[in-house]
Amino acid sequence: MNLTQLVLASHNAGKLKELQAMLGESVQLRSIGEFSQVEPEETGLSFVENAILKARNAARISGLPALADDSGLAVDFLGGAPGIYSARYADGKGDAANNAKLLDALKGVPDNERGAQFVCVLALVRHADDPLPILCEGLWQGRILHAASGEHGFGYDPLFWVPERNVSSAELSPADKNQISHRARAMDLLRQRLGLK
Repeated sequence: MNLTQLVLASHNAGKLKELQAMLGESVQLRSIGEFSQVEPEETGLSFVENAILKARNAARISGLPALADDSGLAVDFLGGAPGIYSARYADGKGDAANNAKLLDALKGVPDNERGAQFVCVLALVRHADDPLPILCEGLWQGRILHAASGEHGFGYDPLFWVPERNVSSAELSPADKNQISHRARAMDLLRQRLGLK
């Protein structure tokens, strides 16, 4: 598939920057914010369903091929929660409130039961009614800390312990995170599918 431009189904500037860095310079990633400020309702019950829904919506609005990322945190002790509701776990009050709610939900839970994974599903559609979306999934295993640590990243990064680096996700440099995160893993698969070097 020969692509020069993709619209990203997100208004999140951090996500746009991160994904553009991973995608490389051969494809220009544009924000859906250039076309509309309206967010589609995420009515799916899985990361896959929501990613496809968002990609189709962005393609319909922009007239361009669209890439959507649906990602979140799945905590073992909480049966996979907050899952698809990660961004609005604390009723849309933002990252700090989400992190506080998660720490509260895990109060007193020992380290060996705090396993978690960041999940990313990327969906790419050539047009709004594309019958064959490209789907790529990335998982990043870790555990939830007892307190926030680190200044980088966004979302649950300050609470997510990365065993292979012995730091929290928020203590990784952006470049390092872009090599090993759930989004990086999904993007590696997508680059392969698109034949990008």
